[in-house]
Amino acid sequence: MTHTRRRILQLAGAATISQAAPPTIQLGILIATTWTNGTLEERLDAVKATGLTCVQMSMACAGLPEMPDEIPAGLPQRIRREASARGIAIGSLTGTFNMCHPDPEHRRIGLRRLRLLAEACAEMGTSAIHICTGTRNPNSMWRIHPDNGSSESWRDMSACVREATDIARQSKVVLAFEPEMSNVVDSARKARRLLDEIASPHLKVTLDPANLFHKGELPRMKEIFEEAFDLLGRDIVLAHAKDLERDGEAGHKPAGQGVLDYALYLSLLRKINFKGPLLLHGLSPAQVPACMAFIQSKSAA
Repeated sequence: MTHTRRRILQLAGAATISQAAPPTIQLGILIATTWTNGTLEERLDAVKATGLTCVQMSMACAGLPEMPDEIPAGLPQRIRREASARGIAIGSLTGTFNMCHPDPEHRRIGLRRLRLLAEACAEMGTSAIHICTGTRNPNSMWRIHPDNGSSESWRDMSACVREATDIARQSKVVLAFEPEMSNVVDSARKARRLLDEIASPHLKVTLDPANLFHKGELPRMKEIFEEAFDLLGRDIVLAHAKDLERDGEAGHKPAGQGVLDYALYLSLLRKINFKGPLLLHGLSPAQVPACMAFIQSKSAA
């Protein structure tokens, strides 16, 4: 083979590599909020029927409270076995409780339950627990409260997160908290502050772009997206996919049925070489196929 011929083939090979499509983001779903009843096996069968291969698991799928006081012996292994038999990976486990509840006893109970979940993760086949930073609202951890911005709220939340992170360290798991409008950590900047304060490899981020927009901020979507990835990109281990039609506490629509720029969102995930699951959220079983098709089309584009 002549030198010229060899060089042509080398260039052709390089062009082929450069034009190859980037790896597809792993698409999954929050199983318990999509299929709200049925046995563990029935819910996993429903996931398998969609073609999805990854879930955020909840103990509610096994007939327990989401944050149980006790986990029956053998249940974590059963969850792993049944998921694996259907080709489904458990990308994360739901472990949300109000980490800024005004009653300290409520926070202590939440931490005790979190420890049970963390200790079960290895047998369940996952190493990530999704959490929230909580609110001063005593009735719902998904409702905003005027005291969320106080120094006392930050102090209590941060102390709770620090203790939770130590639980995660002991069980060799990662906690992924989600910045969202109703919680004390309601922006990418506050999320960065919390990460820097705790300074632990066991505390990471779940990013849901539908929860980043305070009232009046939607016109700044590109700027807010890019700021979130600049500040948090290296710490994002889970990503959620839902949508919104207005800003504020409004991120409750299925992906593709609102105004979020998903092409930008997916491109930013690729830019940070995101390797975690992208989890569909806020949809009914009937809406799953259309959401999957929407994400896949945007991802391919």
